[in-house]
Amino acid sequence: MLELFEARAEAVSAEVLHAPCAAAAVEVVLAVLERERVEDAPGARAVWCEGPICLGLLDPGSLARRVPGLSFDVTRAHAVESRVGVSEFEWALATTGTIAQDASDPRLRLVSTLTETHVALVRASALLPDLECLLARIDPRRVRYLACVTGPSRTADIERVLTIGVHGPRKLVIVLVDDAAEARA
Repeated sequence: MLELFEARAEAVSAEVLHAPCAAAAVEVVLAVLERERVEDAPGARAVWCEGPICLGLLDPGSLARRVPGLSFDVTRAHAVESRVGVSEFEWALATTGTIAQDASDPRLRLVSTLTETHVALVRASALLPDLECLLARIDPRRVRYLACVTGPSRTADIERVLTIGVHGPRKLVIVLVDDAAEARA
């Protein structure tokens, strides 16, 4: 199922990276921030919305010194002036290469829609076969805003010409975190 997810995500122009554990995922994200030339300048910054995958692994002060321009203070203003947004997703769907999250927290929507590049962390163990399986797990009384992302933003509304990045990020980088190794430890 993992190979299918990766193939489908890449088929819709997402980049899929792997990390053997959550600590390694932080390093993978930092490498992406470096590659994307994140720095302390308007339009070149990054904003990271912390989540349960990296809980306890992020030292905002240390990471901000390592990557000038990285902020963990997720506001609309910070997201608008950032090139890269980082967030975590709860699920991944193999048949479509889609990632999904409970985006009821507006900070998640800010980092995943207002930046040019979106880096999404998701646990490999959260991989589901399809949308039907995801919907069977969702409690609509708890999840008020379900966000499903399949590749970078794209539209063909204008004269049927495919355009990338009109309504959201131009790039989607998915970091699959192999949490099975952590569970065995």
